[in-house]
Amino acid sequence: MEFETEWKTLGKHRVRLHATRGFPTETLHTVADCARLAIENNMSARARLVEVVCRDQNKAYDILVGTTMPDDRRCAAQLEVAMAAVLGLLPEQITITVKPVEQREVDLNFGVYERLLSQKLGLVPPIQ
Repeated sequence: MEFETEWKTLGKHRVRLHATRGFPTETLHTVADCARLAIENNMSARARLVEVVCRDQNKAYDILVGTTMPDDRRCAAQLEVAMAAVLGLLPEQITITVKPVEQREVDLNFGVYERLLSQKLGLVPPIQ
């Protein structure tokens, strides 16, 4: 059992919260909620929040977004700055990585889409 990892459902997003040291904190949950709002309001409807990692040594957060629309990458830099301002962090402490996958690689049905995105991005093993 991994104590530093927790799965959370935020609306249509199935998010893996990971703290490099210890348990996922309330701050990590807040960052995930803020990232969800930023993604839903600024990216395409196919963009999904997949993982939020907290690196404790410098209180930095890595946010991984999966999508089938490559254009979603364009707004990542602006979202990093905006989220840092909202959360009271430096812009260097938030990193948003958008990884597009081919639409034919994933099934667009609810639940299956989120699982296949996580699988394609290497967060979860394939179902046998």
